[in-house]
Amino acid sequence: MTRKKNDTWDGTVAHARALQEALAERVQLKDGFAKPLATIGGVTVSAEDEGARLRAVAVLVDAESMELIDAQVAHVKATTPYVPGFLSFRVMPALLKVMSMLPSAPDLVLFDGDGLAHPHRFGIASHFGVATGLPTIGVAPRPLLGTAMELHTIRGAYTALREHGQQIGWLLRSKAKAPPIVVSPGHRVAMPSVADLCMRFTTDDRMPEPLRMAQMFGASTPSPAGKD
Repeated sequence: MTRKKNDTWDGTVAHARALQEALAERVQLKDGFAKPLATIGGVTVSAEDEGARLRAVAVLVDAESMELIDAQVAHVKATTPYVPGFLSFRVMPALLKVMSMLPSAPDLVLFDGDGLAHPHRFGIASHFGVATGLPTIGVAPRPLLGTAMELHTIRGAYTALREHGQQIGWLLRSKAKAPPIVVSPGHRVAMPSVADLCMRFTTDDRMPEPLRMAQMFGASTPSPAGKD
């Protein structure tokens, strides 16, 4: 799960744009995950210490029992600034570090962020998937862009999210009467599979269980002052 040297960002917007376009061509929008799934990962990342560091959290969950196998958190010094549309480049070192801390790689990773449903069609889930080769899905609390038909209020309903006629994901009612979440393929997952996979791992919360676990674990883990 290591990147090629020519995939490393030099910190400039121009290079990020060029890299993003090149990497986006590697995205595979067809199912390439293990069947049956044995483990699921949930990954979140956020800034801390006023943006000086990044906190990445990863959990490994049993796909059948939904029991937590392992949870890890990585605190990594932020070495590049935030640039709208290119967040994944800033956080990738933290994501790669925390994933390497798990005892094994998940068969499928759910990301707190976008996959194809991104202004450049290359959100954090897609970037991580291409960088590691792991199947990924992006799960976001609200759409960044696109339009969709009115969605039924029942749990499990979903409808296509489109921009300029292209489907970029789904609006998914993961919890009855709650606002829908946005789910989109990241890498090695086909569009028709995304919504059903996310519902398979969603229980009582609005977010799929692996992501809920990652968010809770991250919130309960203190930041070790003075460490990168």
